[in-house]
Amino acid sequence: MARDYYGTLGVAKDATPEQIKRAYRKLARELHPDVNPDDGAQERFREVTTAYEVLSDPKKRQIVDLGGDPLSNGGGGGAGGGDPFAGFGGLGDIMDAFFGGGAAGGGRGPRSRVQPGSDALLRLELTLEECASGVNRDITVDTAVLCDSCDGGGSRAGSAPSTCDTCGGRGEVQSVQRSFLGQVMTSRPCPVCRGFGEVITDPCQQCSGDGRVRARRTITVKIPAGVGDGMRVRLAGEGEVGPGGGPPGDLFVEVEELPHERFTRDGADLHCNVEVPMTAAALGTVIRLHTLSGEEELTVEPGTQPGTEHVLTGHGLPKLRSNGRVSGHGDLHVHLDVVVPTRLDEQQSELLRQLATIRGEEQPEPTVTANGNGQRHGLFSRFRSFGHR
Repeated sequence: MARDYYGTLGVAKDATPEQIKRAYRKLARELHPDVNPDDGAQERFREVTTAYEVLSDPKKRQIVDLGGDPLSNGGGGGAGGGDPFAGFGGLGDIMDAFFGGGAAGGGRGPRSRVQPGSDALLRLELTLEECASGVNRDITVDTAVLCDSCDGGGSRAGSAPSTCDTCGGRGEVQSVQRSFLGQVMTSRPCPVCRGFGEVITDPCQQCSGDGRVRARRTITVKIPAGVGDGMRVRLAGEGEVGPGGGPPGDLFVEVEELPHERFTRDGADLHCNVEVPMTAAALGTVIRLHTLSGEEELTVEPGTQPGTEHVLTGHGLPKLRSNGRVSGHGDLHVHLDVVVPTRLDEQQSELLRQLATIRGEEQPEPTVTANGNGQRHGLFSRFRSFGHR
């Protein structure tokens, strides 16, 4: 049974080529996989595309109007089911089918002017605070949009494309070359219509027949909390509109995280260095630390050594998962740098001498420890190492 190509596009059997094209463009924009990921929509998109390819070809459409199906095995589905040449219009169509012509499914046929649009990429600078909390940002994009004058058709209002005289609407031309094997027939896209099978004789003045125009517009992008440098946010259907008014691609917003004056980032964790005076490290103190979530108190125990690390649990950035949801927070690692004074006045020097006397450290004995390779520093250890070579 022949398929109802007219019903698939929702047009009447006497629809003009322009009406068929408009119906296809409308359905393609709704059902394209980049816009509608539903499995049923993808299957419907393939059916709609097949129907348009058939009805936009004058010869294939003629087969449909005669009750046949140009995509069936026999090329037609009429009453003569046992006839191997059923569905062919005549001797010319039979020769075309056997020797590379475009009728009865023998050739590639014209290609559609309606093509999917390409994706667009925009970089957006964000501070660490904006990456941590998320933000809604208005961005300006300059992309191809649907021409509102011709609705993507490319022709001036009231006119329609005409069948190409060079290829007869097939979208390709053939040439015969002689070789030692005999005559070889080759096909190539029509140079006049560029393979479309039709020519826009009266193009739209606004888009010059392309079906789209460049325009600058402002859209709002929602940046989720926890994004990082190099991450991309996808805005479906906000990219370039395709040639012929085809479905638009996607817009990808790439995050460019700006350096922070206090914190460095390692995934969802944050690191910072805090300088502590020597006396405060020895006596102990309380530091008020500004974090991304507010002010926190950090207790420095008496006798704190250089390089001591304190971890403030949950004071890092949100952990953004691949599905866009947040799963907990990272930590803030505080590294303490004990600052030893480089210049002392007379009174300060005397006080330190008194402290050294009290602690018995006027001439301290150095403590020798092993280095990272398990070898001791010092002259005699180097001699021993040399003797074992």
